[in-house]
Amino acid sequence: MSRWTEADIPDQTGRTVLVTGANSGLGLRTAQVLAAKGAHVLMGCRSVQRGETALRTVKGSAEVLELDLADLSSVRAAADKVEKLDVLVNNAGIMAVPLGRTADGFERQFGTNHLGPAALTFLLLPTLKRSPGARVVTVSSLMHQYGRMNFDDPNWERRSYSARGAYSQSKLANLLFARELERRSPDVTSIAAHPGMTATDLANNMADAHRSVLMRAGGKLFGLISQSVAMGALPQLYAATSPEAHGGAYYGPGGFNGLHGHPSVAGMTAAARDDLAANRLWELTIKLTGIAPELE
Repeated sequence: MSRWTEADIPDQTGRTVLVTGANSGLGLRTAQVLAAKGAHVLMGCRSVQRGETALRTVKGSAEVLELDLADLSSVRAAADKVEKLDVLVNNAGIMAVPLGRTADGFERQFGTNHLGPAALTFLLLPTLKRSPGARVVTVSSLMHQYGRMNFDDPNWERRSYSARGAYSQSKLANLLFARELERRSPDVTSIAAHPGMTATDLANNMADAHRSVLMRAGGKLFGLISQSVAMGALPQLYAATSPEAHGGAYYGPGGFNGLHGHPSVAGMTAAARDDLAANRLWELTIKLTGIAPELE
């Protein structure tokens, strides 16, 4: 895995890949690279207009798929349009935004970062299982280490809201879900990845969403000291394409504290390796979304 780069990606001709949040940042870079390698890329975007603009930067076979992860009706509609799929990259997310609710009433970060992608994965499992070697890549974050799953109040309805706490919980949920998916679905390989400290639109969006001068300054500083999007996308590209990537594993930048560098095995907290919590989250996800996966 030493200094793995985009040049190491095998030919992707004949494969279909769905990348969520593909209109900018890590998602767009992932779409561009995979299309250039021969894959047909479905660019999952909440805004079709922004998606079409991004599509013009992709050299290869690609199309925009309207998908709003904060609305389960949109998730269902998008999944119904996917006829073939080899790889699902659950990349889209929001970070440390003020308290808000999705179309279905979920806390916005838990709903957009975990419940929406999980529902999409559940709905697409039958399609994925028809493709030998199918993979699901779930993008988490270094912030998962600060996450705590509150199963009694996952949607922040009874406790004081913390934007950072809600984000960290959603990123921990990503890892728990990825590991449980690998355990429960032997026909589909589930792998997690994180981009380290990467200069994406997430930091700017976080800064713009808050009136707090400190939060805005922190978001801007994050953008200034981060690595490039091209480097940040490498772990999820590795997870999506490398023959050496293992199911149930977690990959991220291999540099100091996982902040920068080429893909390497990343560390998980004890909370992320909690099998009982992973099982509990799986069942909660089914209950909240009303979508049960077809595993047989």
